[in-house]
Amino acid sequence: MSKKLNPFKSVRVKLFLTLSLIIIGIIMFLILVNNFVFGQFYLYSKQSALKSVYETVNNYYNNGEIGDLATELEKIAIRNNFDILIRDDQNVNVYTSNKDFFSTLGQMNEMTSRFNTGDGEIIEENRDFVISRIKDTKNGLTYILLAATLDNGYLLYIRIPINSIQESVKISNNFLYLMAGFAILIAAVIVSYVTRKFTDPILELNSIARKMANLDFSHKYRTTDTDDEINNLGKSINLMSDKLEKTIKQLRDTNIELEKDIEEKSKLDEMRKSFISDVSHELKTPIALIQGYSEGLLENVNSDEESRKFYAEVILDETNKMDRLVKQLLELMKLEYGKREFNDTEFNIVEVEKEVIRKSKVMIDEKNVQIEFNTTDEIKVIADDFYIEQVITNYMTNAIKHVEEVNGKKLIKIENVVDVDKNKVRVKVFNTGKQIPEEHLNRIWNRFYKMDESRNRKDGGTGIGLAFVKAIMNNYGNRYGVVNKEDGVEFYFELELKI
Repeated sequence: MSKKLNPFKSVRVKLFLTLSLIIIGIIMFLILVNNFVFGQFYLYSKQSALKSVYETVNNYYNNGEIGDLATELEKIAIRNNFDILIRDDQNVNVYTSNKDFFSTLGQMNEMTSRFNTGDGEIIEENRDFVISRIKDTKNGLTYILLAATLDNGYLLYIRIPINSIQESVKISNNFLYLMAGFAILIAAVIVSYVTRKFTDPILELNSIARKMANLDFSHKYRTTDTDDEINNLGKSINLMSDKLEKTIKQLRDTNIELEKDIEEKSKLDEMRKSFISDVSHELKTPIALIQGYSEGLLENVNSDEESRKFYAEVILDETNKMDRLVKQLLELMKLEYGKREFNDTEFNIVEVEKEVIRKSKVMIDEKNVQIEFNTTDEIKVIADDFYIEQVITNYMTNAIKHVEEVNGKKLIKIENVVDVDKNKVRVKVFNTGKQIPEEHLNRIWNRFYKMDESRNRKDGGTGIGLAFVKAIMNNYGNRYGVVNKEDGVEFYFELELKI
């Protein structure tokens, strides 16, 4: 399960916060500049304008062009928000742009100094003019006032209210605050859109990397024709994914082969141990017999020819039994450990059953057994006919060995039951006689298992017939078994039908 991403660690949030801080920093810088620099720059500009007006008025009088002076002064006053007052050397107003200007000057009468500017602070002063900051106590406004004496002796007063400057600074600060809000809002939208172009591919790559960590290589990054870093990273991850998938597949295949080799070796070791154990157990009796009869021959226990012949026949018979037992045990081992390959072909199971009955005729006649086999239909199956014949032979031999008379007859019945729906045929071999106790029904399929511990050697059995059946059926994955009936026992096995 993937760890939930902290939203404050997201690239998108980090970029938005960074851009917002930059915008706020720039706005704060502009506000500081506006508060501490803009006002001073504005005052400096207005002082220059005051001095420029002074020079303009002085030049008009010096050049004798006073006819246009009133019009020019009116334009200047309106354009710059100036109040202009000119008085002659008799203190008579020659020109005023504001009728209330003279009355608001207050203490403008001649005093001891050249220019009386009232209560105020001198900003700049020379022999021609004085620029000062004064406060009008009547209306509470603060002005910048230029008081000058023209070359012709006239007095020139020009003032400008500086409250408008402070108001302009305040308005501009409010505007900057508003712009900061809009800028951050716009930045959020832009950052959300722009970062999505970057973060979505990164998130996709992260998801692919997490799946790769869980050995899931089914997802690939959708590359484009662009040659940017993220697209190149996606190509590299796709390449790495393909190589990792191929390498891990090779490792898995190698591991499977190694496991098979280990399992094969383990099976072989187990088969060798089982084979040695079974052979050692089963060959004790025939070896003891051969040893005893051989010693008897060597010691001339019986000197007559007939006895020696009997000894030799016993030795030969036991030797044949040992040879047959070893061969059958080897074949059984191969079947049980999957070392035998079947040669499956299409054949008629009825013909195989008839052939087994024909080969068993001597034993059948010897025991006076009645065979019930009335199947005439052709039943095609798919299997290895050699091994299936062995299965039927083992069932038939087992039935002949254990058949007993019930209700006045010894009966062995072979029956084929076809199940078209399951595509199977069940072959049944029944013999009259004693039922098999419940505790033995599963054990009889084990190698060398006998319900009667006393070994009946004259029957010539090896004790691995039913184990042989079990091994063959397990290789085919088909069902087999034994069922107790009212008057006997029924063995069965199933085969695939030829469609």
